[in-house]
Parts: sequence; structure tokens; C-alpha cells
Amino acid sequence: MEVDNDARNGIDWIAKSETLTVEIQDFINGDWYPNTTAPSFTKFSPRDGRLLYGVGQGKLKEADSAISAANAAIADGRWSKKSAQQRAEILLRLASLVEDSTEELALCESIDVGKPIYDALSIDVPKAAATFRAYAALVGHAGGCVYADDQTNLSYMSFAPIGVVAAIVGWNFPLLLAAEKIAPALAAGNSIILKPSELSCLSAARIAELALKAGVPCGVFNVVHGTGEVGSYLSHHRDVDMVSFTGSSPVGKKLLVASGESNMKRLLLECGGKAPNIIFDDAPNLTAVADAVVARAFWNQGQVCTASSRLLVQKNIKEELLGYIVQKVGAITIGDPLKADTKFGAVISDRHKKKVLNYIDIGEHEGARLAYRGPICNPCNGGSYVAPAIFDSVLPHHRIAQEEIFGPVLSIMTFEDEAEAVKLANSTTYGLSAIVWTRDVGRGHRMSREIKAGWIVINGTERPSGGPGTGILSIGGHKQSGFGVEGGIEGLKAYMHKTSVQYFV
Repeated sequence: MEVDNDARNGIDWIAKSETLTVEIQDFINGDWYPNTTAPSFTKFSPRDGRLLYGVGQGKLKEADSAISAANAAIADGRWSKKSAQQRAEILLRLASLVEDSTEELALCESIDVGKPIYDALSIDVPKAAATFRAYAALVGHAGGCVYADDQTNLSYMSFAPIGVVAAIVGWNFPLLLAAEKIAPALAAGNSIILKPSELSCLSAARIAELALKAGVPCGVFNVVHGTGEVGSYLSHHRDVDMVSFTGSSPVGKKLLVASGESNMKRLLLECGGKAPNIIFDDAPNLTAVADAVVARAFWNQGQVCTASSRLLVQKNIKEELLGYIVQKVGAITIGDPLKADTKFGAVISDRHKKKVLNYIDIGEHEGARLAYRGPICNPCNGGSYVAPAIFDSVLPHHRIAQEEIFGPVLSIMTFEDEAEAVKLANSTTYGLSAIVWTRDVGRGHRMSREIKAGWIVINGTERPSGGPGTGILSIGGHKQSGFGVEGGIEGLKAYMHKTSVQYFV
């Protein structure tokens, strides 16, 4: 959905935010469950530090209620036994309702995360709606495989819903990450329990309410808020059949243990990343490359699991490219996330701000050269703002080259040839994504085979297209970036059991 720039710029988002009702409630079996216990976690606005909401203590009773409701829906087939066409139509209605709620949902995302309202309006909400549409198109198309058939035998593979899915999502794109789990889970016929991060609760229950309005039956889509205690409870519960998780690698490892200690529930883990952006000397138009590097490293204030936070540059073009990058990063202005012209906002919390600033100190202490540091700026008193930083002369063993900072920090390393580029690209524990800039088709194919990452983009042009569209491409992680895939037909199958059937007559 395209959002008209003039209409967007004509809205006073600050005034609009003051009329937004901030109330965190669970949504179970089609009903609201308000917080009744003292908060165990309080959320402060990334924008200006004011108290936004509290998340209730415990919440395990509510989690139990959600699990019971979801299992009851599976048992009677109120959703899974609907026809493919019926489920598709409901998902399409949900997509339209998300689009109709664009301003409200975008405001929730901006207030919760500190991201520019511009991004929330033009990226987060439209992509969430597009995700529901993509899976509406895939309902009933998981396919199957006929192994053999003759007059006495039919052997085939069938697909069926897994059952109750617990979706635990990260805080950087709360609406979009939730949609990427809700859409395939529902398309496959499952019930779902969404557990949003305690750092970003505002949009979750609203989506569940819209799903109910679209026609998803009560009990099929539930939301339980809470801290990691709730996530742990869901992941250990024997009546939860699958956990789909987006977040850090350390938490992903805990979910592996929880699966083994409970019912060996299925897992889909989309964890951390430390993506390399690899620039060869035949890359097209270095000024355009610099634009793409800056966009990829500093979008959402660097709080993106696929952010290309490692820039690997062929040595003979490094100084020229660095000059362009510093110039473009120098033009970034930190602004109030609720102003329509802001393109770079706040980080999620004061605690996260301190973490990112600590990594900048670590980079200097380890001997990397701070090639650029943006001016300190606080467009709103009390907010959590971190200026972009660029490190040059980074060595592979430096912590800023190895660890996921999840902030606006770019580390630059150089290489002599293709072999060294591959070695550097694979030198971390992560393997989520990578980008390669080269006009050499053969090199592009070789790099795609050698780099250990689940999503690799080869750019042979200065103006790469957007690809096949939201929800079409199947993407997963390698190494400690997780396993399983999201997106496309394989992403749908991830939420389904596969059964081989032999039928004799």
C-alpha cells in the first residue's frame, strides 16, 4: 500500500500520539484480559523517556488459558477444517483491515521502537499487509508428492497443520515480524499464541482484534504479553507443538534446550546476524554503492538482524568508497521519530543505547580507527539517541567485527582477492545474510556457493530491483543464525506436518 507523502506530512503525529490509548492487554479466546498484577517490567519511550506502559508480573495463568483455547480450536477444527478458499478470503480481509489501520499501527510502531514515523508508514505496515496477502495466495498450495500409483497402490505425501504454534518475536519490527509468523501459521490451519517482546507491545493485540474482525474464529489467534518467563513457559509446555522465534542467538539456544526437555516441539529459529557487504573493484558506480551501504547499515538505526554491519572492500578502492560513505553518513540528521521528515530516529531503550556506546568504546580500545562519529544530538530530552559511527582498520578478531551490536556502527575491513573476501565473510559465528557487489557473473556464482549464509544478494547493477516481492522468497539462517525458513511456499510448509501415505486396494 503506497502512503501519500503529502497526506503523511500534513498530519501532526506528535499531537496524534497524545490521543493514543496505551493499554497493554492480553487477547485470549476472543476476549480482552487486562493486566491485574503489578508490572514486572516498565517500558519507557525511546523518543523522550516518558513512561509508556508496564507489563504484568507472572502471566503464566494467562499463557495456560491461551494454550487451552488454542488447543480447543485445533480439536474441533473451527479453523483448520475451513476450506482453503475460506482461509484465503479471511487473510485477505485481514490484510485490508491492516491497511485501513495504517495510521494507528504506524504510530504504535514509532512510539514503541523509536523508528521514524515515515518508515513505519511506508515500510512496516505496508509490508505486514503484503505478507498476509502473500500467504492468502499460497493457502492450499503446499502441494504434495505422489510417489507411485497403479491399480492396487497409491503412495503419496500429505500436509497437515502442526497444531498450536507459539510465536515469539523481536522488538525491532514488532508488527512485521508478527505478521511473518501469523500469516503462514494461519494459512496452514494452525492456532497461534503470539508473545511479543516486552519492549514493543503496542501493536500485537490490535492485530489479534483485527484478525477476529476479519473472520478468524475465537481461540485461533491469541496474544499473551510478558517477559522472558512467559516465552520460556510456552517453549517448555507440552501442549505447544511448535515455537517460531525471531531474536538473539543465545535465546535461540535456550529454545533448543526447551524443545528437548519437553515434547521435542518443532522449532523455527531466525536469530542474530553479522552480515558482510562485499565490494569488489568492478562494482558499478561507487557513489550508488555508498548509498546502498549506508541504507543497509543504518536503516532502523542499525537495529536489523540483516543489517550489513561489516563492510568488506577490495583494498584498491577502499579510500575512494570510504570517502563517499563518510560524506553520506555525515548528511544523516537524528530527528524526532514523530516528525514526518525524520529519517533516523532513536534506539529502543536507554539500556540498549548504553550497550551500543560501549561497543564504540570497545572498538577504539581494540585499535580500530574511528573514521566517523556523528554529533551527539537529542531532539527530544530523555530519549535514547545514538549517532552513527564508522570504524576503519578493523581486524577480523575485533569484537566489533564478531559480535552483533544491533546499532548504527559500521566496521570496515579490506581484502586483496576473492579467496580472502570469502574467508572474511565466513569469519563469524553467524550466517544470516550477505551482499556482494560485482559485475563478474562467474564470481557472483562462486561467492554464492562459498559464503555461508541463508540469504545472499549479488548486485551487478547500481540500481538493483526489489526482487520478487514481500513474502515470496524463502529465507533462513546458517550456523548460529538459526534454522528453518520464512517466506514463500517453503515458509508455509514449515508450519505443517508431512506424512507419507501408502494406500492399497
